[in-house]
Amino acid sequence: MRHLRRIAIEEAFWLDSLSTQQLADGATASPYKAQYRSKWARRLVDFTEYRIPEMDAHGIDLQILSLATPGVQMQPDTDVAIDDARRANDALAAIVKEHTPRFAGLAALPLQSPEAAARELRRAVTELGLHGALVNDHTLGHYLDERRFDVVWAELQDLGVPLYLHPTNVLPAPWPLLDGRPELDGPTFTFTVATAGHALRLIYGGVFERFPDTTVILGHMGEFLPFWFARLDAAHQRLDPQEHLTKLPSQYFTDNFVITTSGVTSHAALQAAIQTVGIDNILFAVDYPFESTAEAVAFLDTAPLADADRKKIASRNAERLLRLTGFSA
Repeated sequence: MRHLRRIAIEEAFWLDSLSTQQLADGATASPYKAQYRSKWARRLVDFTEYRIPEMDAHGIDLQILSLATPGVQMQPDTDVAIDDARRANDALAAIVKEHTPRFAGLAALPLQSPEAAARELRRAVTELGLHGALVNDHTLGHYLDERRFDVVWAELQDLGVPLYLHPTNVLPAPWPLLDGRPELDGPTFTFTVATAGHALRLIYGGVFERFPDTTVILGHMGEFLPFWFARLDAAHQRLDPQEHLTKLPSQYFTDNFVITTSGVTSHAALQAAIQTVGIDNILFAVDYPFESTAEAVAFLDTAPLADADRKKIASRNAERLLRLTGFSA
């Protein structure tokens, strides 16, 4: 069978040289087994020993790299965050250049200073050749619907690049629901509901009224928001929103969001997502190194899809969204 070109769009890396590393070390307590934490730690900082061989073994042509959670979002020192984001983006651009055509990248943004984040976004795209940005949920408890971040949205719209809204492993405040139940923290529960809530803040905060040509990427089958459309729209019609909205929540979602398959290898979920958001708004992802590349590829290859639709999810939607040129092997 002719090779199916696969682009994986939510693939993490880390740099131990970042000043934020010390804070990240303190934020990684988790209920996961030591063998997995050790595996993830080795692979996050690697590009050639584990990563490319695994891509080759399973037919991943291109990984879109982004700084792993919590990124620079939890850094309380604005100057340090600005410096770390710049260093991370410079390093990412160098990695992409060294290993072209295997990697492309999304920039880290120091949102502690929205003006600096907007400048760094423009530099990352126009000078470094990155293809958008990834933000790990909130920044020190601040969310992207706040008007202070309009300068960043304006830059995203002007550059025509997407923002990937990714979960973080740092909650902005203690959540009593988790007391005595650490199993709920992370991809089991908190990642999804926190990130989905952030996405809904963007809608209800009027971000897409002010910046209608921006695009947000949500992983993990859209953090399951596509399966919530009926309830969201029904509730919305009884609301009196603080911001003037001209559409139903589901309409903003289908106009301004795309989703990825990262970490959700369910054909039933994929079929439902296609029905709600459309085949052109779904992109393949593995969520390396946290999820299995083999399982993600098998899921895509065996999905009950027409060949043309499989190609869209596998690579063509990503090529269009990220304007990927010059990345064919």
